[in-house]
Amino acid sequence: MEHLIETTLTLNGAQVTRRIPARQHLVDFLREEMGLTGAHLGCEHGVCGACTLRLDGKIVRGCLTLAVQANGRRVDTIEGLSDSGELALLQKAFHERNALQCGFCTPGMLLAAQDLMHSKRHPSREEIREHLSGNLCRCTGYQAIVDAVQTALVARQGASR
Repeated sequence: MEHLIETTLTLNGAQVTRRIPARQHLVDFLREEMGLTGAHLGCEHGVCGACTLRLDGKIVRGCLTLAVQANGRRVDTIEGLSDSGELALLQKAFHERNALQCGFCTPGMLLAAQDLMHSKRHPSREEIREHLSGNLCRCTGYQAIVDAVQTALVARQGASR
């Protein structure tokens, strides 16, 4: 029998308490126990970025983070950030710039792009590419994704005037 650990976390703004298997990964907990399937399982080695989540405001790989490590912490998923409107500017730009195809990498790309927008006011195209380099996309060739992030940055500048 697997050891269960009572864990309390703030998930997309709501406090959640569950008994979680000690070795269950955060992305598996979110998908299987909470029904939040926006973060995907890709490589399961932390390389592809499909499982990107936010833990206490910093992006992490959900496939490398144990669910019990989120005890007492805040977890934000693509669902919560989308529902709150925080990603609206990026989502609009991704749509307008045709920066998604199959959509598998899109949640992770959006979280990584939002992380960049929080940390750097005016990143160059090269800085955008570098920041997103931990998120793999097999469909787009990245050009449209970088264009979308630049579009969102320009729109943010216009909105702040």
